[in-house]
Amino acid sequence: MHNVKKIVIIGPESTGKSTLCSELAAHFNTIYCPEFARAYLTEHGTDYSYDDLLTIAKGQLNLEDEYVEKIVMGNSKLKNQNSEFIFIDTDMYVMKVWCEFVFDKCHQWILDQITNRSYDLYFLCKPDLPWIKDTLREYPDEKLRIKLYHYYSDLLINQSTPWVEISGSYQERLQTAINAVNTL
Repeated sequence: MHNVKKIVIIGPESTGKSTLCSELAAHFNTIYCPEFARAYLTEHGTDYSYDDLLTIAKGQLNLEDEYVEKIVMGNSKLKNQNSEFIFIDTDMYVMKVWCEFVFDKCHQWILDQITNRSYDLYFLCKPDLPWIKDTLREYPDEKLRIKLYHYYSDLLINQSTPWVEISGSYQERLQTAINAVNTL
């Protein structure tokens, strides 16, 4: 099977994850996998339950698999697409933090996926960009965003996949990420 390098972007809300995914995909002439939760919550509303988070997690991994398959099969709309990389906006670490932060527990299925899935690189976005309000975001408080950031960094420190902290302006974030991908 074709070896696509999977690069995941995680971090608290409003830290530029989706923007970074889009910009990296454009720079490397590939596609990125969007965050399933945004579409799900837009359709079903933001009054979600613990079980909804399991549905969102399964939807995220199905979407990820679908986008990886697009690269492997060459079904992208991009001409001369680079099939070496895919950028993924969110993974099961995000689902774990979300479950535990909101409901003080996490579905075993999500924990199993963290163990069973492998990625090539993580980008952890620091909450040093200004908060941008949108209808799906829940945590504008700066102290809370920093606390969530530390949950993510603790998870990444305790696993074996390389990771890079992404901070600064949007342009600085993009350049840091491009440099890290180029060394992969």
